[in-house]
Amino acid sequence: MTLKISAEQARRLVLSLQGLADPPRRRLTTDGVVDLIERLGFLQVDSISTVERAHHMILFARNQTYRPDLLRRALEVEARLFEHWTYDVAAILPTRFYPYWKLRFERERHAVERRFRRWHGDAHQDELGRVLDLVRAQGPIMARELAQARARPAGGWWDWHLGKTALEFLWRTGRLAIARRHGFQKVYDLAERVIPEAVRQHEPDHDALVDWACRAALERLGLASASEIARLFGLVTIEEAKVWCERNRGRAAVPAVVTAANGAPPRKLLARPDLEQLLASSPEPPARLRVLSPFDPLLRDRARLERLFAFDYRIEVFVPAGRRTYGYYVFPLLEGDRLVGRLDMRAERAAGVLQVNALWMEPRRRLTPARARRLDAELERIRRFVGLDVVRFADRYLKRDG
Repeated sequence: MTLKISAEQARRLVLSLQGLADPPRRRLTTDGVVDLIERLGFLQVDSISTVERAHHMILFARNQTYRPDLLRRALEVEARLFEHWTYDVAAILPTRFYPYWKLRFERERHAVERRFRRWHGDAHQDELGRVLDLVRAQGPIMARELAQARARPAGGWWDWHLGKTALEFLWRTGRLAIARRHGFQKVYDLAERVIPEAVRQHEPDHDALVDWACRAALERLGLASASEIARLFGLVTIEEAKVWCERNRGRAAVPAVVTAANGAPPRKLLARPDLEQLLASSPEPPARLRVLSPFDPLLRDRARLERLFAFDYRIEVFVPAGRRTYGYYVFPLLEGDRLVGRLDMRAERAAGVLQVNALWMEPRRRLTPARARRLDAELERIRRFVGLDVVRFADRYLKRDG
């Protein structure tokens, strides 16, 4: 039997699976942070800090009691999380996922090595051994410390760019791990000194990897195509995901037809086998208005976002200023189960100001007095979260009221 799912049902399901239907005031602990990242699958890390870095904004949008030290403890002290790459982004992941990333290390080793050799030729291989020996002997290191080593008599062979790429290669292929960050700079150490031994010793085979990656992706997506399943973690190919879907159709993957909110034709997808129970038990999302990071996982798949939420969103960081539709770093606004607007704001830390430059409401959405109060309350929460003194609005900051 093929399940028929409306766009509204799919939105509620996605928000529930994403932690955006949880009570936002429930006290969050380190356990809660790890559990939330487990539910999401991963937490994207990004260097831009217009208001606060993306990983902190993503967690804060789901729980207003979140504080960055909770993530730091889980990642750097308790080693319950680790940093690496998913399909297309640097991310923080549950440490229990690490055995599956070990297979990714091996699969990527030759491809990454070919790329690095093109950059540095034969010097690349010698540099790997030197960097690895240095970390083994001296402990955790940042890339900038390799530049300092060039001035030491015993370290005249160091080349800043070559050393940095060696560190990245050794991390990407699993010999090193990220022990912590200093500011936003990675601090690298031997993987065996960062990742717990019990996790490192687990050796799943390729079939186990494919089965876990596809099941784990569908569990978190709720509804998905084979390509969407493959792209969530980036551990398997689309062809491997297609084979898994066919083998598990009707059992771990149930056929479903999902309507679209933007007028597009319905899509044939696969669903979790417990989808009907999930739909029946999914809570209604909080009515409050929330600011989402541009890198929030809800927004990651732009085509899926547009189908389910009728929200066309692009990050314009790399778009020349004169060609941007909205702005450099614009935050979507989530209200209940709909995306209702976009906000251009930034933290002016020297002045202690959360500066709100522009607001765009979506078509057929207006900035009513009630919605304005909800927005003010959210901005005040963010102001306190990032440690600023006041929220300040630009003159005539409302650009469009639909």
